[in-house]
Amino acid sequence: MQTGHVTTPFGRRPMSLALVRSQMAIENPRPETRIEKWKVFRDVCEARERLGIQDRALAVLDALLTFHPQAQLDSSHGLVVFPSNAQLSVRAHGITETTLRRQLAALVDAGLILRRDSPNGKRYAHRNRDGEVEQAYGFDLTPLLARATELALMAQDVAAERARFRRAKEALTICRRDVRKLISAAVEEGAAGNWDQVGSEYVSILARLPRHPNRSQVEVTLDEMELLREEVLNILEMQLKTEEADGNAIHDDRHIQNSNTESINELEPRSGKEQGENLADKPLTRDEPNEPRKTKRERIKAFPLGMVLRACPQISDYGPGGRIEHWRELMKAAVVVRSMLGVSPSAYEEACNAMGPENAAVAMACILERSNFITSAGGYLRDLTKRSERGVFSLGPMLMALMKAIDQGNRRTA
Repeated sequence: MQTGHVTTPFGRRPMSLALVRSQMAIENPRPETRIEKWKVFRDVCEARERLGIQDRALAVLDALLTFHPQAQLDSSHGLVVFPSNAQLSVRAHGITETTLRRQLAALVDAGLILRRDSPNGKRYAHRNRDGEVEQAYGFDLTPLLARATELALMAQDVAAERARFRRAKEALTICRRDVRKLISAAVEEGAAGNWDQVGSEYVSILARLPRHPNRSQVEVTLDEMELLREEVLNILEMQLKTEEADGNAIHDDRHIQNSNTESINELEPRSGKEQGENLADKPLTRDEPNEPRKTKRERIKAFPLGMVLRACPQISDYGPGGRIEHWRELMKAAVVVRSMLGVSPSAYEEACNAMGPENAAVAMACILERSNFITSAGGYLRDLTKRSERGVFSLGPMLMALMKAIDQGNRRTA
């Protein structure tokens, strides 16, 4: 029976305090503890990269386990194996002796085996009259038994991480395909929009992805690509619904009135127009009862609130309690920022009518984020409003530019 894990190597092989520390960290397994040896070997294979060992080291460990006569690792039956280098080389698929020694040292450094060197450095065992091993010198497999639970959890975590990585790459592949084909369809069918800029942004996102990315890098690229896909869909949806509204106008042979149905009241005391009061109904061109009026242009779909707050973190300071958790709080904060930046109530009301209250609030959050570079916040908002009415403006590029600037700042400070 071995009485301790700390042992020094024979000959010129050096001893280090790191090796002493790793040996002392190995706890003695309980007498009743046992584990199926090939199960723990599979866990080691799964966690190979985290353990810092190569595939050649796995071949050597596999060969060592074949010299253990039992199917299970059990401290009561002895865990020291003592094959010669020639025997190990044969069972490790004929690797050279130099490679064998290097991989045995790697297994020791990884804390998977221990050396039990004899006084003369040879590997052998003393047996009693019944042929049972009383003392053996060679390689101790006790760390595999003592760390079996740790290795199993490590293998599970590695497998889960690999699955998350695979799903992220699959999602990015699908998103890339969607964006590429949507852009191609829009260009081929002559859809309105700055598709050269969208295509350039698509190329730029992929150019930032390293050749051999990790999971976090793939997920960052996926977030940017999903935002670009949402932007493309918003542009196409706005155009399709505009064409549908224009077609209905021709079919009905009457004017399409703008309806001010969105209200941003309950935000701040202000003029009646800024509160979103309904405009007086204009008479229809025919003598017929008033009917629900149709909008001239459908508003752009709002972006996810989390994405907005990530691109415009400063707006949260103006929310209730210094934070924003839903769209109503964002719109309240936007009114406060509007007043602080000197944007007139009429300019903000026009933005709400053109973009919708949610997107007008997002626009104010973007203006706040870039306020140091904007001379007149009111004039800038009116320009965005006019571009939105012409159907040539979308919030997506602004949000993406802000997110990129924040990410670059984080990388510089890291």
